[in-house]
Amino acid sequence: MSILIVTHSEDNDCVAQVVGAIARKGGHAVRFDTDRYPTDVRLTAYYGASGDERLTLTNEAGEFDLREVTSIWHRRLNIGAQLPAGLDRQLRHASLGEASAAAHGMLASLKAFRMDHLRHIRHAENKQLQLQVAREFGLHTPRTLTTNDPTAVRAFAKSCEGGMVTKMLSSFAIYDKGKELVVFTNPVKPEDLEDLSGLSLCPATFQELLPKLLEIRVTVVGNRVMSAAVDSQVSARATHDWRRDGLRMLQDWQPYQLPHEIEEKILRLMDYFSLNYGAIDIILTPDNRHVFLELNPSGEFFWLERTPGLPISEAIADLLLAAEGRG
Repeated sequence: MSILIVTHSEDNDCVAQVVGAIARKGGHAVRFDTDRYPTDVRLTAYYGASGDERLTLTNEAGEFDLREVTSIWHRRLNIGAQLPAGLDRQLRHASLGEASAAAHGMLASLKAFRMDHLRHIRHAENKQLQLQVAREFGLHTPRTLTTNDPTAVRAFAKSCEGGMVTKMLSSFAIYDKGKELVVFTNPVKPEDLEDLSGLSLCPATFQELLPKLLEIRVTVVGNRVMSAAVDSQVSARATHDWRRDGLRMLQDWQPYQLPHEIEEKILRLMDYFSLNYGAIDIILTPDNRHVFLELNPSGEFFWLERTPGLPISEAIADLLLAAEGRG
């Protein structure tokens, strides 16, 4: 069995963990570092008039016949990231466009199982839709407002008796002198509501502040639901977002058993989006409610394999080698 892993050269060690699990189970993984295409990695797609074709990927490990690929793991994309910095802007734009079209066209032509189809991943990334569907399936969700209207924000803040936080719908970082500054979930103070003119440049998302007993990370692979929890409230920095003190808390995660009915609702959510993999964030409130926050269709999991030792790589390898699932 040949598995194609679509990623980039700066990805974390979860890729190596899955590659190792695939090898232990008798499979073979081919890594496509998309940031090294077209500068270092070579792709060739030939479609002949008489039906013959050649689909190959060549990297430092050798040349691989992609027609032999049985499963594809769409992990990360960063096509053309290593193009020369001094390349003319118009030429760079053209190169990125052609490289993206060539890579996506080649991947689309492979007759293989996907974890997951890129179109399903992109559809599932819509956070407003996630909340809507989760609520329809009976999961608790926080009251949420996304807007660029200051009046709506102030009215929503008044309705949130326990306070309000703001968060981003998209994942990005701000860079200051080369240092990556991640945008976390932040509480909204009364003085923050005085000047909301920035909303005319960028909409924002606001949620009611809910008390937390635990923060839960649910990793779904196929029909396997694996959960871990951490008490983020022991750290003042992590009160509103455990990632603020994430490095220190990596060893604090513990196995957690979700109620069966919650697991069933999560699997229904995965069915709706035709996803085989998902990382889901949930909070447990002091009154024992499990509140769905968001679904990350390509979310991270590497730290959960270290502590508390969830067998996520093994589950991913099993699914890819079985070459069957949703979608």
